[in-house]
Amino acid sequence: MAEKRDYYEVLGVSKTATQDEIKSAYRKLAKQYHPDLNHSPDAPAKFKEVTEAYEVLGDPQKRAQYDQFGMAAFDNNGANGFQNGFNGFGQGGEGFDAEGFDDFNDIFSSFFGGGSSRSRSGNLPRKGTDKQVLVKLSFDQAVKGTSIDIPLSYVTTCPDCHGSGAASPSDVHTCPTCHGSGRVRTRRQTILGMMETEEVCPDCHGTGKKVDRKCPHCHGQGRVQVNETITIKVPAGVDTGDKMRIAGKGNPGVNGGDNGDLLIQFEVSPSQTFIRKGADVYITVPISYTDALLGATVTVPTVKGDCDLVIPSCTEPGTILKMQGQGITTPHGKIGNEYVTIQVKFPKSLSKEEKDLLSRLDEIEDNKSNGFFSWLRKKKR
Repeated sequence: MAEKRDYYEVLGVSKTATQDEIKSAYRKLAKQYHPDLNHSPDAPAKFKEVTEAYEVLGDPQKRAQYDQFGMAAFDNNGANGFQNGFNGFGQGGEGFDAEGFDDFNDIFSSFFGGGSSRSRSGNLPRKGTDKQVLVKLSFDQAVKGTSIDIPLSYVTTCPDCHGSGAASPSDVHTCPTCHGSGRVRTRRQTILGMMETEEVCPDCHGTGKKVDRKCPHCHGQGRVQVNETITIKVPAGVDTGDKMRIAGKGNPGVNGGDNGDLLIQFEVSPSQTFIRKGADVYITVPISYTDALLGATVTVPTVKGDCDLVIPSCTEPGTILKMQGQGITTPHGKIGNEYVTIQVKFPKSLSKEEKDLLSRLDEIEDNKSNGFFSWLRKKKR
């Protein structure tokens, strides 16, 4: 286990610091690292560390023991007993209401007024989190667009009570404990004296309402589970990683907040014919050596159907020809191109007639004084 840092170093004060200076340093650091205010991954550990240091140095008796014996003064009590109050707190801030931590929540409340941000905001409506589903599409479905059915299960406002949880409007009354505010003030003795805090009302749980008879449909919850299948229209041109948002089909909100959204993420299968790069597509087309020499018009597949492509005469293998506007049209309206790589195919064998014709062509090429191969001296076959 790693050795603990010196408590004075943790609070950033000298060993001759006054109690007021120690208290002031703790206030500043507690506010800086409190998990309700600081959402960085190391904030809970740092908040635990500065609070542990203050629990010792803020108490004159414990401070005297620490100054004399160091950490050894608390091997069997003191700091060890204090740490037990944080069981479950070290994992990302979970277990934040562990026994033994209430006094320090109250200290924080007294420093920064009326309770922590969590207690102040706990009663406010909050939108639910988004839910994400993965939808797999074929290449053709993604390029041309399609409609798909998605089975969903989500929680929504009860249609009978409209979220009140009551059998009828007359069954809803103002909570007599908090008088409709949803919060109550309590006083308790802490290590720093009598502290007053504001908490969620224990009777209405922050709603500010009391219900006499619960709604028989949702049993007083105000929300019901819904199972349905929705049909979505996938726009033409989507690609892997693209997302579509469906409002209100995500996870339920808190305290009457709206549902989150459904995020649909697409995964597109590769094509057997094309290679896609954004809105552009690439394809390799084989042609004969005679078409490469003489030129030709060939039929080429595109994402929009077969189209004619003019092959210029004397086209070399590996030449890339662009077919303007024959690529994919994206949901944003961008129109891509198709790029065709020419692959020249040569026959496995030649007939006597073909050989004679090619020999004649070879003689003509040899007689050119400035021909492409005029520099080459070759032996006759």
